[in-house]
Amino acid sequence: MRILLTGAATAALMISSTVAGAQDLRPDQQAFFGLYKELVETNTTVTNGSCTLAASKLAARLRAAGFSDDQLTSFSVAEHPKDGGLVVVYPGTSKTLKPMLLLAHIDVVEAKREDWVRDPFTLVEEDGYYFARGTVDDKAQAAIWTDALIRLKQQGFKPGRTIKLALTCGEETSGAFNGAEWLAANKRDLIDAEFALNEGGGGRTNGTPVSKGGKLLVQTLQVGEKAYQDFTLTVTNPGGHSSQPVPTNAIYQMADAVKAVGSYEFPAEFNDTTRAFFTKSAKLRGDAVGTAMAALVANPADSDALAVVDKDKMLHSMLRTTCVATLIDGGHALNALPQKVTANINCRMFPGRTPDETQAALAQAIGDPAIAIEQRVKNKPIAKSPPLDPMIVKPVESLAAKHFPGVPVLPTMSTGATDGLYLAAVGIPTYGVPSVWVDPDGNGTHGLNERIEAKALYTARDYLFDLVKALAK
Repeated sequence: MRILLTGAATAALMISSTVAGAQDLRPDQQAFFGLYKELVETNTTVTNGSCTLAASKLAARLRAAGFSDDQLTSFSVAEHPKDGGLVVVYPGTSKTLKPMLLLAHIDVVEAKREDWVRDPFTLVEEDGYYFARGTVDDKAQAAIWTDALIRLKQQGFKPGRTIKLALTCGEETSGAFNGAEWLAANKRDLIDAEFALNEGGGGRTNGTPVSKGGKLLVQTLQVGEKAYQDFTLTVTNPGGHSSQPVPTNAIYQMADAVKAVGSYEFPAEFNDTTRAFFTKSAKLRGDAVGTAMAALVANPADSDALAVVDKDKMLHSMLRTTCVATLIDGGHALNALPQKVTANINCRMFPGRTPDETQAALAQAIGDPAIAIEQRVKNKPIAKSPPLDPMIVKPVESLAAKHFPGVPVLPTMSTGATDGLYLAAVGIPTYGVPSVWVDPDGNGTHGLNERIEAKALYTARDYLFDLVKALAK
């Protein structure tokens, strides 16, 4: 799930280059495009798709590039045969450097053909963009990581640090079989690494395609993320005939509870990542919001500054745990008093905050003991933010200066969630690296007509290839 930076930056540089059509690509880019297209056009939704099939296609390409069978580990479980994945090991020469891990999920959000302008599982190129489900989230990165290992193998590159790649399923569906979670719990040695590179970072334009004179405003390095947790609210009632209503009505009770959740504000707080983000962003913005951001860094209790910053939904969410009602269901007949009503409250918990304390806060805000609150998925890891490690940050920034010249790189905490949560829980610090850029509307990620600017894809591919080589030496 990609939730990219929506703040503005005044320091920006136009990247001038015309998006090449498939016929104008370099030979290595044409080979990559074939891999990317095959992956995108393999349906990997939880209902009708197969991550196992997609992983097998990528394994075949890696095998053809020279990877041996003992360097390729396909995995799945009997209960979820279509939700499999792949782990690749590219051996390093060092006996002291720990491995690095590349992570990407290959499952995608559902996409109904009748809702889309184009077939969501046919890659279409129009006006400098590639359209299809997964073109951004997260098959761009999955294809780039796979392609990077193939290119390294073809070059005869001998890394000092072993490079591992985990392609997993289940990131997009809460409660489904999750490959990253399964690997962390059952194959920890296979994915053991000093650090991992993941989705979550990326760039944002000013709304005009870079290939047509638009500007890339910012690139981000995700250093930490919130934890995802759903809570089910339930209220029951004896019900009865609707011709004789009574004061206690399950729908009214739930309406009051949901309204109370909507009015409740979790306290604002900082960690190292968000403090660094606010500090750097404040200097770049030069507007009233930037001034308020700087004031909050100096004094987190500054209520006037908080009131200004909270008007930006992304900044508001970055400062605290948030909970919001997303589903409600109740009643059983048009002519009967409701006997049961449920609602789903979706929370994104600030790193370090637990489901239990979040549930307690919801109960206090609702103030009605008749409303039962239950964690939809129990025993999920607590979000942990990795350090702003110079070993990661310096090459990220120096290579960004080469591939995205003049564009600032900001450390950021994702307000969404990725599979990095499961790696962090077993001691593998995980970073969402700068990558493809998107427009302010998010390019249809998780929505209709998902798209990626071709220029963004090929630039990110070159950047991430250089970053892998730099970190693996």
